Amino acid sequence: MTANGWFQIGLYLLVIILVTRPLGVFMTRVFNREKTFLDPIFRPIERLVYRLTGIDEKREMRWTEYAIAMLLFSGVSMALLYVIERTQKWLPFNPQKFANVDPALAFGTAASFTTNTNWQAYSGESTMSYFTQMAGLAYHNFASAAVGIVLAIVVIRGIARKETDKLGNFWVDTTRCLLWVLLPICIVGSLVFVSQGVVQNLKPYTTVQLIEPQTVQVTGTDGKTITQTVTQQVIAQGPVASQEVIKEFGTNGGGFFGANSAHPFENPTPFSNFFQLVLIFAIPSGLTYTLGRMTGSQRHGWAVWAAMAFLFLAGVTTAYWAEAKGNPLLAGTDQRASALQSGGNMEGKEVRFGIANSTLFATVTTDASCGAVNSMHDSYTPLGGMVPLINIMLGEVVFGGVGAGLYGIFVFVVLAVFIAGLMVGRTPEYLGKKIESYDVKMAMLAVLILTFTILTFSAVSVVKPYGTSSISNPGPHGLSQILYTYVSSTGNNGSAFGGLNANTMWYNTTTAVAQLLGRFFMIIPVLAIAGSLAKKKTVPESAGTFPVTGGLFSGLLVSTILIVGALTFFPALSLGPILEHLLMNAGKVF
Repeated sequence: MTANGWFQIGLYLLVIILVTRPLGVFMTRVFNREKTFLDPIFRPIERLVYRLTGIDEKREMRWTEYAIAMLLFSGVSMALLYVIERTQKWLPFNPQKFANVDPALAFGTAASFTTNTNWQAYSGESTMSYFTQMAGLAYHNFASAAVGIVLAIVVIRGIARKETDKLGNFWVDTTRCLLWVLLPICIVGSLVFVSQGVVQNLKPYTTVQLIEPQTVQVTGTDGKTITQTVTQQVIAQGPVASQEVIKEFGTNGGGFFGANSAHPFENPTPFSNFFQLVLIFAIPSGLTYTLGRMTGSQRHGWAVWAAMAFLFLAGVTTAYWAEAKGNPLLAGTDQRASALQSGGNMEGKEVRFGIANSTLFATVTTDASCGAVNSMHDSYTPLGGMVPLINIMLGEVVFGGVGAGLYGIFVFVVLAVFIAGLMVGRTPEYLGKKIESYDVKMAMLAVLILTFTILTFSAVSVVKPYGTSSISNPGPHGLSQILYTYVSSTGNNGSAFGGLNANTMWYNTTTAVAQLLGRFFMIIPVLAIAGSLAKKKTVPESAGTFPVTGGLFSGLLVSTILIVGALTFFPALSLGPILEHLLMNAGKVF
């Protein structure tokens, strides 16, 4: 670990603090339908959209109506993407003449992008046409992000409102989110990426002659190894910058290229790397300020932010330490940081990013439900790779995905307040609302569906040949690969331990089911809690009311997240990365 590495991590957190308030205030004004500086541009467009679609912007919905509208919108969008993938051969903007996507892969990808997971069991530059990338995948990057954000706003309204069953209008909220929040920053951000060298065009791939021909060994159709001399290389390109910005800002993570943000056409410079990191945390961090502002308790918003920041720092410190320490199996190899090398465990990492920026990116992308990567998590040391795994296991509530992070941590807030109420022997209260048995049951249902899905699919995959045949490493690392697959899918993250071949019928189908369960079966209980809170009266604080605005609350919230989230998966972690770490230190090769 170096002073320069810590400086970059500290600078990143400082920038996130600086963008939290202005973005939080702006989103508050947008969703409260207050005047903003963008109204002269987008208000006429918004009215036109309502006129064409027959939406009454003044009509509000109950939580059940809101949920049905969200499910219908997501279901139709998913079907549309599936059709695009299955017919891309005959659609325009396909200069590479890519074939239609296989049914299982198309279904898995459609579910993945609809749920904001963006799990990719394929390399985009060799599978998806430009039309599929733009009209299918990039569209879902906007739509799924907007759905997550507006659901977080509904939760905030449920906390803030009293004695009502109205929580807003899904179609109005989604329209305003797209027009005011996502589109403006993505237009500007894509131009920033282009200025850094990120590719943006519709040209066919370019074939170039190699200056130095390369000799490679390949396996022929008969199974025998043959030697070939490669004299040409195909340079993939396309509309990358426009997809890159929403991939990060919407915490989607699905890359245009298989190498994702490790590819120089997606992430060419140190500034583009830093800009991507800021985009990932910007909205999730800003929503904590929106929470405080809309509920009238700004200190509560900052208390939630502080809990998130503490867990973020704990994760990045652990990952940075583990990777900078290096691999003890490489005895005699100089793994010290110096002016000539990054030092530490550089396997699977870009030299231009080094240890600090790789571990920072890995922590941020798994704290948020983003999944974009600039290094390969499968190549991390056991403890370094365990950090991204645990981040997702916690429910991705460390800032989390756009919207999903806030309503995810809201579940833990309900549980923390309930625990505090039990300790003092009073009915739990949260910002003037009594937390009752119905609210706690719904919160536990949201937690248990994630745990059940992850452990069930992982258990089947480690005992059946159609599961174990895809892993690249036997032993504890193979378990980690399978566990990460379902943790990432259910948590709607999308990153992976890349050593597992997920493009099989079993994994395409089960990961898609896990993604749908992790997204929608968690959303419904959360919306139910929001609807329940909105109907309640507010009660004045008393001497026995547990405060949700200070360090004590932040500490209790962190403890609840760790106990409920981390300890649930401790047996699986013990057989995976923890055992792998002990074997590594014992000099065992795995």
